[in-house]
Amino acid sequence: MAEPSDVDASAAALRRDSADLNLYVAVLAAHLADALPPGTVRVERRRSVVERMAGREGRVTALDVALGERRLLLRMDREGRASGEVCHEVRGIVLSRRPVGLDEWIDALARSLSEAATANARAREAAERFLS
Repeated sequence: MAEPSDVDASAAALRRDSADLNLYVAVLAAHLADALPPGTVRVERRRSVVERMAGREGRVTALDVALGERRLLLRMDREGRASGEVCHEVRGIVLSRRPVGLDEWIDALARSLSEAATANARAREAAERFLS
């Protein structure tokens, strides 16, 4: 399991430069989609006519991150406010759902990313031992 200081440092890094929330969520969505395995991150966007004509992706309206049995949902409303949700999901069935604020959502994301990295490192080590 990750050290609390590692999780705190990750959460602090995720909060950095979050003054413009729409930009922050767009950058976070792009980084997560690039860093995590395909299918782990789903991003919903809303595009205006101008954005469509200019070939731009549009504004992120929802970010859905599935890590293990935890699913983290972040939704942006039209006024640019964020609402988060942390779900416990097993085989596609949501067993619990808890609304959270942005800070708590970021903490849960940092903790989930840290746990996923630890689990993947252990799996990689076990495969290397098996193949040696």
